[in-house]
Amino acid sequence: MSERSSRSAPVVAIVGATGAVGVELIRCLEQRRFPLSELRLLASARSAGKTLPFAGRQLPVRELKEDSFQGVDIALFSAGGGTSKRFAPLAVKAGATVVDNSSAFRMDPQVPLVVPEINAQAARTHHGIIANPNCCAIISITPLWPIHQVNRIRRLQMATYQAASGAGAAAMEELRESTRAYLEGRPYQQKVLPHPYAFNTFSHNTAVDPATGYNDEETKVINETRKIFADPDIRVSATCVRVPVLRAHSMAITIECERPISAAEVRELLRRAPGVQLVDDVERNYFPMPQDASGHDPILVGRIRSDISDPSGHSVSLYVAGDQLLKGAALNAVQIAEML
Repeated sequence: MSERSSRSAPVVAIVGATGAVGVELIRCLEQRRFPLSELRLLASARSAGKTLPFAGRQLPVRELKEDSFQGVDIALFSAGGGTSKRFAPLAVKAGATVVDNSSAFRMDPQVPLVVPEINAQAARTHHGIIANPNCCAIISITPLWPIHQVNRIRRLQMATYQAASGAGAAAMEELRESTRAYLEGRPYQQKVLPHPYAFNTFSHNTAVDPATGYNDEETKVINETRKIFADPDIRVSATCVRVPVLRAHSMAITIECERPISAAEVRELLRRAPGVQLVDDVERNYFPMPQDASGHDPILVGRIRSDISDPSGHSVSLYVAGDQLLKGAALNAVQIAEML
């Protein structure tokens, strides 16, 4: 019997361990008591030698190299598409299963794109790599799946309000520093994002396709929704906007279903939906907010109401907020690893 097959618990590696999502991956593994025998923290050469806390110990960060995956069973990648394209195949060759948080493999027809609450069975078809979806796709469509199962969604329109966490730890720090400078009346030159961030909103900072007018973030949400739902005909439109919030994305969503549907029906479906928490207090005017979603595993859903612009009664509007670093990234990846 090989050493790997005789182990009772897997060896797990985190690629990009010192980044914002990497740190959350470590916390998720600890908080959920993931049954691992060893945790290896991997990052670029400039981060090698640092230590990060895990289960009461300080674990060293090692430099990511081509031979880093010997003996690794599960590799959680969160270090950008270029790193994933180079190192994920090496991890698979070494015998690991990769859960990749970048966009490198999401639309590859051979790679399952998985949200455990929606299409857990898709993970069984993997050939060594499982893709973690875009954060906005996860947060927006997880609450929609219970609806789609009983009354197919034909059309989905959304506007996103995306936090600094989606652009990483450096963007979060830029928001802090630029806000401090703004309040103190000091000039501040942004380095991470293309526009002033304090007290400002701007269209998501990805390239716009001149043919469609949609930016790359919006296109990801459109394409990934279709793949995860296994419904290439669902009509999806998104407008993605960066807002001055540290973490947790929010979305205003309107869906059109195949048959008439009421707000009460949607509310009842979401009340018992996995991964979702209903926050829909009309009397107190209390609905999902990023400050409540931050550090919170479930996706918050509220403002559920019939779309009065659709007299057919087929459409409902709602508002969601979810932690981009947790369910939008690290938590979803750890849930996939738990399935493995």
